[in-house]
Amino acid sequence: MLTLPHDTLCHAPILPACLPEDGVGRIIAALAHAMPAIAARLAAGKLPGDPAALVGTNDSGDAQKALDVGAHDHVLAELRGCGVRHMLSEEAEKVETLDPSGVYDIAIDPIDGSGSIGIGAPLGMLFVLYPTGPADFARPGSEAVAAGYASFGHSLDFGYSLGDGIQIFTFDGQDFREARRDLRMKPTASTIAYNASNERFWPEGLQAWARDLRLGKDGPRGRDFNMRWLAAAVGELHRIILTGGAFLYPADRRKGYENGRLRLAYEAVPMAFLMEAAGGKATDGTRRILDLIPSDPHENVALVFGAADEVDTIARYLQET
Repeated sequence: MLTLPHDTLCHAPILPACLPEDGVGRIIAALAHAMPAIAARLAAGKLPGDPAALVGTNDSGDAQKALDVGAHDHVLAELRGCGVRHMLSEEAEKVETLDPSGVYDIAIDPIDGSGSIGIGAPLGMLFVLYPTGPADFARPGSEAVAAGYASFGHSLDFGYSLGDGIQIFTFDGQDFREARRDLRMKPTASTIAYNASNERFWPEGLQAWARDLRLGKDGPRGRDFNMRWLAAAVGELHRIILTGGAFLYPADRRKGYENGRLRLAYEAVPMAFLMEAAGGKATDGTRRILDLIPSDPHENVALVFGAADEVDTIARYLQET
């Protein structure tokens, strides 16, 4: 198992003064403080040991890599004493109680896209904060008070929202410096992200959408689109927040994918919260993600997010066929 260096953060936030001076701000600062060590360990690759070494299987059935578990433990240590009662993580079967008197709960994916650990692909972190509530996180994402993400790429970028616009920061080696303030998204998309190898398993309506998309200006859509696929939802999220576009990882006919593959509580909900805060949308194809209540903390869900017009277009194709 990998261990990452940390110290007690809550007395030394590294974000600018625009961070709220309350419990939410304290937790967001703790998460920001955790990120540089994770980014540095990713950047070191296999030099100090193999971060992609398999060490187990998480509750979702995905292989756990050494850095998955190391990042989970690192984040958990940073959050202790910062007012978090319940912590739901992709890398822990059960919800953990950090502080019985805490007033906030957090659902988190410490390393999203960890299947690409060790090959230089963009990875990240996703989290969402709630006022403390049911320990099984059986609540809609609309009750969340904040969400955010980290992008571990050629730069370490961190974005969060309290529900109105997205604030984005870049790490300069010592501190996070503000890069974008109150970011909003365009309603239309020109770049689409999905795994085309799964298209044949999709519902017919979604296959029709993809065919029309590829026809570009010669088809019913009347314009051309570009395609991207990073194989890490958080990488797509960061790109779409900055440059626009749409992403989908739908449910399909394959065994284990009938209800989608991303986790509702700590992957889909944080991304949906951020999308709506920036004027975009996020659905499971037809239903608003933030209205859904997980029946299990690790429940899977289909996910479509990004430019509002394109998310609506996808829903129309699904409903018309």
